[in-house]
Amino acid sequence: QVQLVESGGGLVQAGGSLRLSCAASGRTVSRYAMGWFRQAPGKEREFVACISWSGRSTYYADSVKGRFTISKDNAKNTVYLQMNSLKPEDTAVYYCASAKSSVVVSTPLEYDYWGQGTQVTVSS
Repeated sequence: QVQLVESGGGLVQAGGSLRLSCAASGRTVSRYAMGWFRQAPGKEREFVACISWSGRSTYYADSVKGRFTISKDNAKNTVYLQMNSLKPEDTAVYYCASAKSSVVVSTPLEYDYWGQGTQVTVSS
């Protein structure tokens, strides 16, 4: 059984930083692409970032490019999302997901396992 458990969310002031972690079990992170999505109240879930199985390729939504960094530690079977220069519009529940393939993908349908989410709130 595959489980993805996010942690690291919280309340931060605008301009601050947070690092989210996603610990995977039941699936080897090194074999699949991993992604982060977010969903704000009343909005659809949106893509944030993705990293390939090797870690050599990454892809970001325009809204977070230059501020967020996705990385992975295959030895720990964990994926991270470093979020800097946070803005109030980054407030959302952040979800970790494991892709069906090894390459970077950005649509939810291309992911088959999801975590429960972690709340990130950025105050102005």
